[in-house]
Amino acid sequence: MTETVQDIEKILRMYLASAAVGTALELGLFWQLEEKPMGEKEISRILNIPYDRCRSWLQLLAKLDLLELQDKRFVPSIFARTAILEAYSQETWTFLAQEIREQYQVVNNLALNISHPESVWVAQRIQPPNYITLMKNDPRRAERFTRMLYELHQPLAEKLVNILDLTNVGKLMDLGGGSGVVSLALLEHHKNLNAVVVDIENVCNTGRKIANETQVADRITYHPADFIQNPLPSGFDMIIECDVGVYNQTLFHKLFDSLNTGGRFMIISNTNEQGAWLTYPKSESSLLRILNAFLSSLTTPRFVSSTIDDIKSLLTKTGFRDVFEQVHEDGMVFIQATK
Repeated sequence: MTETVQDIEKILRMYLASAAVGTALELGLFWQLEEKPMGEKEISRILNIPYDRCRSWLQLLAKLDLLELQDKRFVPSIFARTAILEAYSQETWTFLAQEIREQYQVVNNLALNISHPESVWVAQRIQPPNYITLMKNDPRRAERFTRMLYELHQPLAEKLVNILDLTNVGKLMDLGGGSGVVSLALLEHHKNLNAVVVDIENVCNTGRKIANETQVADRITYHPADFIQNPLPSGFDMIIECDVGVYNQTLFHKLFDSLNTGGRFMIISNTNEQGAWLTYPKSESSLLRILNAFLSSLTTPRFVSSTIDDIKSLLTKTGFRDVFEQVHEDGMVFIQATK
């Protein structure tokens, strides 16, 4: 809650704090200090940062309760251990921090460009990151991105195992499923299920590597395709689109054709997450989701998140029947339609 002048001043300074934390993640500082506590001069030397700048950076991280001093050497705080070191791998944090840094280039000089009628990126003569293009052109980036989402989406996958009704589902399409994290979890719990993950080729290549490390690799396949442009396979009892965010009638027609008669299409989204693609009028938007919507508007001034009613209407127009939604208390939204 913002109540005082000091609160406003703190918010104004948080951009720099965010950059400082992101830099620490990208440079692997917390992991280095977990392995070997170090003083200011040694950190400055190892990371090749001018000493006074490094000292101020470390003091800021300590003030944010992410570092602490023990015998004049810095170590990760208990909060950094819990929220960073024990939460995700170093590779995941590094890539996540890199992505955020790339996305937030656009907020530089925002006051000078916010009135631009089109993209604020264009106004600043900088190129917005196109992640689909980047991953198509850079296999290494695609692998890092795919493995990051595989780790981040483990809790979601386990939650869906306990929620999704797969009665009479023998063949599942996981549209834009990336690593196949959701499909792999479902396959572990449903022995008669087979899954096909549809995503771009470099993502599928990494997904196959991940699947080959599991006990269900013989029941999952990866179909490389740009699902907007390319034909899709058919013969499915269910199609899931989980936090992908592409909702248009052209795609829905293709998915309708990919389903067997009586097959179900399920859209899954978390309205409380930063990357949520749906708005639900009865739920209060989280700060992260509002930030994400504002960031999207800097690229597309007329950006608005799709509503559940919008999508249900499109599905009905496409020819789906029995269209309905379910909303869980934790913000998970499911929209189901039957062919």
